[in-house]
Amino acid sequence: MSGEPLTKVDSAVQGLEATSPPKESHIHKHRRASSSANGVMNINDLEAQGIDLQIAKETQMLGWKVNTSPTSIDDKDYLKVMLTTPPVKKIDLHFKTGLHVTARNLKGVTIRDAMDAIHKSFKKRPDDELPEPYLKGFEWDKEESWTSLLVHLSTNAGPKPAGGSSKKKKKAAAAEEEAA
Repeated sequence: MSGEPLTKVDSAVQGLEATSPPKESHIHKHRRASSSANGVMNINDLEAQGIDLQIAKETQMLGWKVNTSPTSIDDKDYLKVMLTTPPVKKIDLHFKTGLHVTARNLKGVTIRDAMDAIHKSFKKRPDDELPEPYLKGFEWDKEESWTSLLVHLSTNAGPKPAGGSSKKKKKAAAAEEEAA
């Protein structure tokens, strides 16, 4: 490499000018819309506006064991029901033992979202460690806390929902007919 001039040109630097490219004017691109659904409220906005919450009555008849999967309940249609009216994006769930969990869903917290949040904290607990293993229902006390629900547990499953799968109903009816 004696002082001969280079004959090849590096394509990475060829044709670049020393000046920076012209800046585009401030153009607004389409901004992605929020993932939340229409009518779904923030719990803090409800408190500011003084709107009361109503809890779905279906939560009181599930007979769900908190250390089992929410999908283990008989009637899966209850899982799709909104936990509160009006629907909220997130809500805190408080147990009388002092445990706090939060259920979240930008399209509105459903019964399943609440059950998933509860199950996450109880799933590794064996049955004998749970003095009250069944979900009894939820309670909203605006004097205590506007933004949270109290979770009530019980020692027994309580009343089962009247619904259920039609296959089970047909089997039970067929069994009764055979016994008669």
